[in-house]
Amino acid sequence: MTTTTSTPTPPTPSATAGEPDLVGAMFASRSLTVHYVRGLIGLVLLVAGLGLAAVSAWWLMLVPVTVVLWRGCMSCWTLGLMATRARTCRVRA
Repeated sequence: MTTTTSTPTPPTPSATAGEPDLVGAMFASRSLTVHYVRGLIGLVLLVAGLGLAAVSAWWLMLVPVTVVLWRGCMSCWTLGLMATRARTCRVRA
């Protein structure tokens, strides 16, 4: 019985020093406060738009505004939160 051992290759970083940060450019905000405010306003508009849709279908026009504020879906907003946090928060040693 022969066993072969291979050394694991180190993970390669997704963005090297020469490459631009595409996720950060698309989804991140200037600060965490700005990002949280965008998320909160988007959430309020989404709940209002869906809740008031029974009164008038015009209230559904608030849903695209939510998509613009979140820069996509809720997962896109969360991805932007992580990118904003990576940009603004420093690691403590």
